[in-house]
Amino acid sequence: METKENKKQVKDTWEYKDRNYYLLGNKTPLTHTIPSKHSRRYPLLWFDKEKGYEREMRYASNQKSIFVDEQDGPCTLQHIVFGKGHLLVPKEKRTLQEFLSKHPHNGLLFKEFDAVVQAEDQFDSLELEISAMTTAYNMDIDQAEAILRVEQGSDVNKLTSKELRRDLLLFAKSNPGLFLDLSEDENVELRNFGIKAVEAGILSLDVNQRTFKWASNGKKIMQVPFEEHPYSALASWFKTDEGLEIYKSIDKKLK
Repeated sequence: METKENKKQVKDTWEYKDRNYYLLGNKTPLTHTIPSKHSRRYPLLWFDKEKGYEREMRYASNQKSIFVDEQDGPCTLQHIVFGKGHLLVPKEKRTLQEFLSKHPHNGLLFKEFDAVVQAEDQFDSLELEISAMTTAYNMDIDQAEAILRVEQGSDVNKLTSKELRRDLLLFAKSNPGLFLDLSEDENVELRNFGIKAVEAGILSLDVNQRTFKWASNGKKIMQVPFEEHPYSALASWFKTDEGLEIYKSIDKKLK
């Protein structure tokens, strides 16, 4: 009796279209070549879930497959070169497109341009920027100074209130993610308070940056825990019962 085997047909879902690829990190060198064949230095292996093992890849312009175990006869190897950070691959070169889609550098060194994804990314970036600048615009001057001190250090002391607000808006625009993180960090203002206390000569920090003392009499008020940033540790200490009393005392001297 003859047995008929039903072979599962795999539907070809590949979309035939021209594809544009670009180097990540805004890199635009005159030329940049990515490896097109497997080697010890540049392993080009792709794990095939159906077969259950890694398959060696190689791009040859005269072959229909990108996998070495499916290629037959002499191979015409081709260089894959990005010019000024870009590579346009027409729809007729499906093999090269498939090779790039499975290339281990895809998503690390280069990426396919996708107008929809780019629009979504741009929208998210603009939304984040608007949120950061709105927060900066409505921020009180003390918190603004505290956040800018993270970026500019003691130079904020030289700024007028308008200059400070201007720089804050510029910071929020150029680095909205970091700005929003700092605006939500409850210790930023306390760190700024501690720095101002040292700059005003109320507190002193020893040369090893391990001990805070009263500048007037050298009496120790706090020991910085090992491997902690001194002003971050001081900010946390200000929240303790002992630290709160010191905070109140310094606050009176700063006013």
